[in-house]
Amino acid sequence: MPIQWFPGHMVAARKKSAEVMERTDVVIEVLDARLPMASSNPMIDELRRHRQRPCLKLLNKGDLADPAVTKEWLDFFNAQPGVKAIALSAKKPGDAARIPKLCQGLAPHRTGGIKPLRMMIMGIPNVGKSTLMNALLKRRVAAVGDEPAVTKSVQSLELNANMTLTDTPGMMWPKIEHDSDGFMLAIAHAIGRNAVIEEQVGAALGEILLARYPQLISARYSCSTDGMDGIGVVEAVAKKRNCRQTGKGRSQEYDLEKAAMVLLTDFRDGILGRISLETPTTRAAMLAAARIPAPAPVAEDDAEA
Repeated sequence: MPIQWFPGHMVAARKKSAEVMERTDVVIEVLDARLPMASSNPMIDELRRHRQRPCLKLLNKGDLADPAVTKEWLDFFNAQPGVKAIALSAKKPGDAARIPKLCQGLAPHRTGGIKPLRMMIMGIPNVGKSTLMNALLKRRVAAVGDEPAVTKSVQSLELNANMTLTDTPGMMWPKIEHDSDGFMLAIAHAIGRNAVIEEQVGAALGEILLARYPQLISARYSCSTDGMDGIGVVEAVAKKRNCRQTGKGRSQEYDLEKAAMVLLTDFRDGILGRISLETPTTRAAMLAAARIPAPAPVAEDDAEA
């Protein structure tokens, strides 16, 4: 089942973000390092390109992602004009402290101190924007939660005498074009639980793990992955964690929804290991497969028939 999620408040958030971008020098786009392209909102790219604003792409949660894959993504983004990309963890103050200088490098016309450098933090829900905002300002100014769409309003604050920082709500886009992106976003908890079926999301994570990190499944859940599919991974978790249905006569049935949540939580918390859900190569292959081939030319004899 395709996953879509676009709460009503995000319509107003997009309009307000477009207004603020007119007065912004550098866009700071926060991505999830484990799914950098799937977590990149195409509307943000559209808005900043329209205003010709440079972008600092922050691959947050870099400590949870596969480091070799993250390097590939950094090379990919840093090859783009007007873009600087780094990996970091917004929970580490030292990582956040690097950001102002990087933004200055993207907007050298604001380094004289005559006018403040205006930075704007953007990104999808639950990628760590509020955590980053608090780290930069060294105080709690933005609510932080484990559920997507905690921040629902725009706020601007002075970082220092020469810099201002604007935080924006997590913003999705109206239609997720690729089903695999919807599942990756749900796996990373960027989409509200009311829009997904946990068993399906857990099975999607299982398929990715089987394809790229089968050893992590075996190590965590003490099982062989031979002949296993995505839902089989969820079932293996249910057996290992004894996830059973409750209620009379149901205690022998496995609770796959609960098992899926165990698997997803182990991934989200980094307990399974450092995992990337997509690579530049898998992304290119997915896009190539998604392209609809042109219709075959009609032979002259067929056309006459």
